Amino acid sequence: MAPPKRKTGGRTTPKGTRPGERPLKNPDENSEGVHSSTRYTPPVPASMRESPRWVPALMLALLIGGAVLIILRNLVFSGNNLLTILGLGCILGGLYTATKWR
Repeated sequence: MAPPKRKTGGRTTPKGTRPGERPLKNPDENSEGVHSSTRYTPPVPASMRESPRWVPALMLALLIGGAVLIILRNLVFSGNNLLTILGLGCILGGLYTATKWR
């Protein structure tokens, strides 16, 4: 004999409404339907909203400098891999700096 089917009872709509009707809005909700929080959130200071001017300049300098080092190693210096490692390090530093730019 097969086991009995599960019964999933309970309402899917608020009490006093019918399927297809829109529920009444609560006065505690704002227009987007997001509840207001009672937790205090301090304002973000102005220094955190915008990066200093040196951040994008450093990012571009590291990216371009790394590319130049790798090109110089391939065109001029052919016996040493130190320039390749330094170039890749500069490029990675430029990518890290790019994540700090707001």
